[in-house]
Amino acid sequence: MTTDFRELQKKNKRTTRLLLCASFFLVFLVSFILGLALTGFLGFAIFALIFSFILTYFQYKQSSKLALRATGAIPADPDKYAQLHNLVEEMALSSGLPKPDVYIVNDPAPNAFATGKDPENAAVAATTGLLEKMDRNELQGVIAHEMAHIRNYDIRVMTVAAATAGAVAILCDMFWRIAFWSSLTGGRRNRNQNGGGPQAIIMLIAVVFVTILAPLAAGLLKAAVSRSREELADATAVELTRNPSGIRMALEKLDRDVTVVRKTSHATSHLWIESPDDHVKGHQGKRFNDMFNTHPPLAERINLLRKMEGMPPYQG
Repeated sequence: MTTDFRELQKKNKRTTRLLLCASFFLVFLVSFILGLALTGFLGFAIFALIFSFILTYFQYKQSSKLALRATGAIPADPDKYAQLHNLVEEMALSSGLPKPDVYIVNDPAPNAFATGKDPENAAVAATTGLLEKMDRNELQGVIAHEMAHIRNYDIRVMTVAAATAGAVAILCDMFWRIAFWSSLTGGRRNRNQNGGGPQAIIMLIAVVFVTILAPLAAGLLKAAVSRSREELADATAVELTRNPSGIRMALEKLDRDVTVVRKTSHATSHLWIESPDDHVKGHQGKRFNDMFNTHPPLAERINLLRKMEGMPPYQG
């Protein structure tokens, strides 16, 4: 089993490098096309190259801090949240890892996530709703799931993916704002003068790219690195706790709960043990939405755990 985890860690480290390269290319492509559309200057490619390198380096170094800030996580007081600290320490010992930093998210929805660059620089965050709605056995299962992400180096991949999706979203937002103000301050006059020339064509391509391709690429990139990791983390939680019922009962309770984490976004949805997006997608366009699902369905994860216990399938 140890060899399997070592192989998984090596694979995740390789995936992180590939993800960083993909992130660099995606950010470069978005920034170059948007800059070209807004300025018409081919030399903007040099600026886009430098900008993409700096942003990719920054998001790797600061991605965990950005994830914590984006979710509103704050350090958990050791006295007020003594049980949470105890469980994190207990699962850290069980997994042979240093205790990660412990954070709390003031939100009534039950959820949790882990983030960081490596086991030595990791953090676990839980919502107040999780602490209120889970008993100790279920909470232990959730914390073990998050420790599994840390041990498997999933956190590095998932956190970089969150930063990539966030960077593309910011660039696209900047494009729409700049394009809007340009149209108000002379863009309309310039289009009339150019008579729909090359820059107008580039602008049209950029609009299509920003509207469809860039968010699509970021979404698929994020989904590709997350789905299989959730089921593996569930199984690892069973190994760490030696108790399949803890994580299984926690997932069943999450499935029945309809509250959604308030401070989240598509860029950070894959970090949580249950994706907040699953509650708001509905049933329309299911096949299209499945491309962006960062988690397998909860019922599927629950049934895998029920098989371990020799239980009948989950009815929901």
